[in-house]
Amino acid sequence: MNIICKELCIRNAESADCAQLAKWWNDGSVMAHAGFPGGLGTTAEKIQEQIANDSDAVKRRLIIEHKGAAIGEMSYYNRENNIAEIGIKICNADYQERGLGRVLLSMLIGELFSMGYVKIILDTNLKNTRAQHVYEKLGFQKVRINENSWTDQAGEVQSSVDYELVRDNFVDWSAK
Repeated sequence: MNIICKELCIRNAESADCAQLAKWWNDGSVMAHAGFPGGLGTTAEKIQEQIANDSDAVKRRLIIEHKGAAIGEMSYYNRENNIAEIGIKICNADYQERGLGRVLLSMLIGELFSMGYVKIILDTNLKNTRAQHVYEKLGFQKVRINENSWTDQAGEVQSSVDYELVRDNFVDWSAK
């Protein structure tokens, strides 16, 4: 995958990205929202093994670039019945809260629908109201709140919210 819109690019993660991914994944401030305030404690070598098994048909880790510099990551997983589960992290704090998430998600979602997916799903922490606002602007519908459904790395019980999006509800922000 290689999607370009203005100064943004979403591309497949490669071996050369493993050190950067390890840095982000081991940074508790980057990973706290995903339940890992202490980071993942992984290595570039372990990430390289995971990326080597990526394929468009099953799972793909993606790098987000702005003007050629890596600023975050995305992923999609092929679930059954042409459903894709997605994730996004803008890891460089200088690029957060600038409206890029909405555009980047639009880029990825548009590509996934063009690849034949009929539904996009995701979940987020119930406390992450900023992300929920973005998802809803894109047309995602809240389908379920999972109260006290998981425990984060620090032992805190958390709740999550599940979203889904079908093509007819998709609001594409990449052209705006």
